[in-house]
Amino acid sequence: MGFRLSHLSLALSFVALALAGVAIYRNTYEAIIMNNGSLLQNVSPNFDSLESGVASILTLNNKKRNSDKYLRQQLTPEACVFSAVRGVVDSAIDAETRMGPSLIRLHFHDCFVDGCDGGILLDDINGTFTGEQNSPPNANSARGYEVIAQAKQSVIDTCPNISVSCADILAIAARDSVAKLGGQTYNVALGRSDARTANFSGAINQLPAPFDNLTVQIQKFSDKNFSLREMVALAGAHTVGFARCSTVCTSGNVNPAAQLQCNCSATLTDSDLQQLDTTPTMFDKVYYDNLNNNQGIMFSDQVLTGDATTAAFVTDYSNDVNVFLGDFAAAMIKMGDLPPSAGAQLEIRDVCSRVNPTSVSSM
Repeated sequence: MGFRLSHLSLALSFVALALAGVAIYRNTYEAIIMNNGSLLQNVSPNFDSLESGVASILTLNNKKRNSDKYLRQQLTPEACVFSAVRGVVDSAIDAETRMGPSLIRLHFHDCFVDGCDGGILLDDINGTFTGEQNSPPNANSARGYEVIAQAKQSVIDTCPNISVSCADILAIAARDSVAKLGGQTYNVALGRSDARTANFSGAINQLPAPFDNLTVQIQKFSDKNFSLREMVALAGAHTVGFARCSTVCTSGNVNPAAQLQCNCSATLTDSDLQQLDTTPTMFDKVYYDNLNNNQGIMFSDQVLTGDATTAAFVTDYSNDVNVFLGDFAAAMIKMGDLPPSAGAQLEIRDVCSRVNPTSVSSM
């Protein structure tokens, strides 16, 4: 009798182990289903066979290796583009937080010169073509060109047969940078075109400068059809990022009352930086708090408090970060819709730093 009971107990133990194995496999399969969605729709488990279950798991593991590329290919064309650009932008900011503000500024400097046409991305050609990159507002200052080039290549690699302009990629990269740094995301419409030329003198004349007084700033923003409130909201981009010490230590560029980190008596290099507010890696309202305390860094920033109307907007944004974030997002959408100059020759560039081969003769 004892012999039979011991055999029965042993048999029950094997049954229990088998059931446990099935349960583990079932749970593993269900977890993979939840994490991979439509990727695994066509995989059917066989819970009656542990051997078939192991084979299924191996198949799923092989599919998971290429899931990111697979899932991108299942997106709508627009969503695929957004995903491809965001991956590059997020990685760039993870590697260097300062790149986020730089990409926002790059989009701004593109759109404010003859509209959002990717003109700022064109490299100079010695003796043949002079673009915007080495114009005084951009020289040794505008940066992030390599990130836009990588984002363009990412779209080409992961979203086949989708044509997206470099100007579009600039707009997406700026939006994703705002969101990555804690700002409010917003919609970016696609469909911009790239100019076959750029405007060296336009960068000097059209872009707001750190030494601009309020009257000049108002005129430059009015030329682009922005209201005073929108102007003050867009100035809030200085809530993230840095300026070069060589810029803030130049007479006329800096608020005389600002407490600077730069040693302006020392030899200046491109690596010497001054944060634009006291939380330079966070998209918040501290920029406006600083202005209200007369601690705006740039002269052009602090003069916003010198007029009753613009000062009231500064106070509004200082009092409520959500009001600022909403107004900034709306102003960025409007800026991203600035059209290229009338009569400009346009294309969708294959490489963002140069015009397409068929259009070289037009430069």
